[in-house]
Amino acid sequence: MKDIARSNRYHIGLFGRRNVGKSTLLNALSGQDVSIVSDVAGTTTDTVWKNIELPGIGAAVIGDTAGFDDIGELGSMRNKRTQKTSEQVDMALILVNGTPDKIDLELKWIESLNNADIPIIIVLTKCDEHEDVHNVLSAWKSLLKQDIIAVSAKEKKGIDDLLNKMSSLYKIDDDLEDITYSLVKKGDIVVLVMPQDAQAPKGRLIQPQVVTLRNILDKHALPLCCAPEELPQMLDNLKNPPSLIITDSQVFAQVKALTPKETKLTSFSVLMARHKGDIESFLQGAKALMTLPDNAKILIAEACSHIPQNEDIGRIKLPKMLKKKFGDELQIDIVSGNDFPEDLDKYNLIIHCGACMFNRRHVLSRIRKAKSQNIPITNYGIAIAAMTGILDNVSIS
Repeated sequence: MKDIARSNRYHIGLFGRRNVGKSTLLNALSGQDVSIVSDVAGTTTDTVWKNIELPGIGAAVIGDTAGFDDIGELGSMRNKRTQKTSEQVDMALILVNGTPDKIDLELKWIESLNNADIPIIIVLTKCDEHEDVHNVLSAWKSLLKQDIIAVSAKEKKGIDDLLNKMSSLYKIDDDLEDITYSLVKKGDIVVLVMPQDAQAPKGRLIQPQVVTLRNILDKHALPLCCAPEELPQMLDNLKNPPSLIITDSQVFAQVKALTPKETKLTSFSVLMARHKGDIESFLQGAKALMTLPDNAKILIAEACSHIPQNEDIGRIKLPKMLKKKFGDELQIDIVSGNDFPEDLDKYNLIIHCGACMFNRRHVLSRIRKAKSQNIPITNYGIAIAAMTGILDNVSIS
């Protein structure tokens, strides 16, 4: 369980004012001193993530955020980090404490999380400090119009009630968890074409290859792996054509030329487009890509931060491909990690990576942001298939 990548874990965020007890609750849930606990307001300055296995949920990661009532210039920066964290979470715990006074921020956050369709649990912390917990709970309930769970992380009271509530709200789409969905069934022969370029860590496979391979094995299908240059030999050695070929998008055109007519073709990035994002939005973005003006401005967004290599797909190969297709007047900006602009108005199109380092909620938040500003968005694999003229031959579903 400890080896499960964070991007494949269920994300839970702890939100609330400064010194409300977020760090103490995280430590209580994890059974470890993960976050620094202090009576000084504003101790947590950036989100602290802790991998954890929770009953009824399984592999999860809990984020302890800075107080959303932080003030000053640094406080404003911390608030922005807390807001970015909220874009990643699958469930939110909003912590409150004391007798309710000002509740404007709590109501604002409840509204924002509800608009994003994120399940919310309101938690009254430090209930051991209240002489009459029932009256305090009633006051909060009447103002927030929400059920509330009272906990004392210090005395470990209410923790089981909270865990049970979290388990009851937990939900995943099993169909979306199946990365190869209807494309692979038991007994299918599936060829995975995996270039081992400078971006591939020595001795290891990259994340999309790993999760796809595991998914195929779980379905009791028959995966066969090769580099692009060995694909002709692989196909010649098979008695019958494979049911499906999954390739790295960088060699889409090369692999398409070798794919038997009865064999389906897709790419790791196309699979990730459905698994992590919104495939229909990405397909609409591909249509916009093919009608770009000569002086269009494109944003390329990578989920991971790394030092660019000569064979880097997002920073080197994709920009070259775009300029070859649409001309040198094309303007391209590249961002990585959490550095996704709030204002997208200057762009004609966004091309996102497969987002193997993000959870699905994070990718969907970016798609919503693009849609709200009427900016089309697609992803690497679908964009490359469109530019090479093979998108109609790629198996999407």
